[in-house]
Amino acid sequence: MSSVYEPEHEIDIAWCPGCGNFRIIEALKAALDQLDLDPDKVVFVSGIGQAAKTPQYLNVHYLNGLHGRSLPVATAIKATNRELMVIAESGDGCMYGEGGNHFIHAIRRNPDITNIVHNNMVYGLTKGQASPTSARGFVTPVQTLGVSSEPFNPLSVAIALNASFVGRAFAGDVEQTAQIIVSAINHKGYALVDILQNCVSFNKVNTFQWYKEHTYYLDESYNPTDRDAAFSKAVEEDKFALGILYINGQNPVFEEGLAAYADNDSPLYMRGIDLDRIRALMDSMRA
Repeated sequence: MSSVYEPEHEIDIAWCPGCGNFRIIEALKAALDQLDLDPDKVVFVSGIGQAAKTPQYLNVHYLNGLHGRSLPVATAIKATNRELMVIAESGDGCMYGEGGNHFIHAIRRNPDITNIVHNNMVYGLTKGQASPTSARGFVTPVQTLGVSSEPFNPLSVAIALNASFVGRAFAGDVEQTAQIIVSAINHKGYALVDILQNCVSFNKVNTFQWYKEHTYYLDESYNPTDRDAAFSKAVEEDKFALGILYINGQNPVFEEGLAAYADNDSPLYMRGIDLDRIRALMDSMRA
């Protein structure tokens, strides 16, 4: 059955044949269809990169912005119209590298948005230099002697900051990835879904088969509200745990605490402009 999120016109997709992004977009469409969301109420925000092209291939509202800057824009969109379902989506370089500072503070603010990250452990658009999540020793055209830095661990950082929801998926498992995305979207507050994927052109180490051999799913006995257990899972190195690692439903949601909504529940974009108050504010700044 065709998804309502399929573009109305044929689009020339720029990804390489075999790219993990194809499986991720399948999972996204499956998740959105399962949730039966009105496409007019869905907004994607992405940055720059191959992963960031994803919303261009979906029938949704979207903004492709600056490299690494999707999270503050997504936070602002949700604050302006809380009726929208907002997804910030991009790659590991965009979200964790250029956008690393925004990543940290989005977790702290806890807006009700879903943050989907395509993590292929390399920069694919710019021809294969190391990304923040590349492993030590990974050789690239730029890091010719191998990466020497400790790889960035987004899940352990998120759990250390007491994030509201932390999940990890593998692009090769479309059905399981779709279910994790559904859980993230249904969660109230900031939800991170880090999706491990292969890059067939520039990462010959972390291949599709490598991920199959180096991942496993959390079983039903696992308790995602146990923060210590979640952190232990996040720092495992031999194999990566897949599923929902951590849920914390206690953090206040950013837009629900804004003063603008204290005595008026209507979306900000629907409100009129009070020029007298603006003039008074400007006059107070001149004093």
